Amino acid sequence: MESKIARSLNLKYHPVAILWSDDRPEKAMGFKQGKWGCVMWMLAAAAKGRTAAFEEKTYGCWGGGVGLGFGNQYLNFPGGLDCFNHFLSTGNENWQKGRDMAEKLESAAGKEFLEKFRHGEGYMKSPELLKRFIDSLPIMEVPEKYVVFKPLTDLDPTREQPQVIVFLADPNQLSALVVLASYGREDNQHVIAPFAAGCQQIGIFPYREARSERPRAVIGLTDLSARKNLKKQLDRNVLSFAVPWRMFEEMEDNVEGSFLQKETWGALQAP
Repeated sequence: MESKIARSLNLKYHPVAILWSDDRPEKAMGFKQGKWGCVMWMLAAAAKGRTAAFEEKTYGCWGGGVGLGFGNQYLNFPGGLDCFNHFLSTGNENWQKGRDMAEKLESAAGKEFLEKFRHGEGYMKSPELLKRFIDSLPIMEVPEKYVVFKPLTDLDPTREQPQVIVFLADPNQLSALVVLASYGREDNQHVIAPFAAGCQQIGIFPYREARSERPRAVIGLTDLSARKNLKKQLDRNVLSFAVPWRMFEEMEDNVEGSFLQKETWGALQAP
């Protein structure tokens, strides 16, 4: 499928379609069971023309399992939710259960992970706040076996209906997407930027929006760890803009006659 939005924005990367399917696409990339990986690596690969597929045991990391829609995979974090709450905040070195778990991980975990497990990533002020953050996530289980990432150009909308379309955009392109999201609507609350993992900003948050009467787009790649993981795959000035399929169709229909065909946007596109 060709996108009028992508053409008008002159995007460097393919928009990525996220689908649910009971069939795994032939030659799809994927993580091996039990092996760590970042879901956002696969998003970058799809934005460059590849197809990737995930299932409940091949989601890469715990947050990725949550983000893709495979339920609350934080329960499977070493030491369970309590240790995860400390891991993302103040660290596990300051309580006995955490110290005991760190000792068990010494022979199996990598040095970087063990350092973060012990001393924390510092993304929230306390484990208690982290618990409330997880409780607020729209955690869900997708009804099909696989979550598939593929370039929008490889999508056949007569046979497939994605859940979400993800754009990777620079600041000017992101600005245009925000404007286009509001172009045919009567108020100004059509885009959100939730604090969450990068994979959750393209997965469970837009999944939730897709179920609403007036879906909103979701700005993402504000996850510092995801940005670090993508340093070698994507340009540094890129953010994600995830649009539920129904909203994407609305935005596509609104390109003709919009600001995207006027002087101001043309001037921003000029070298």
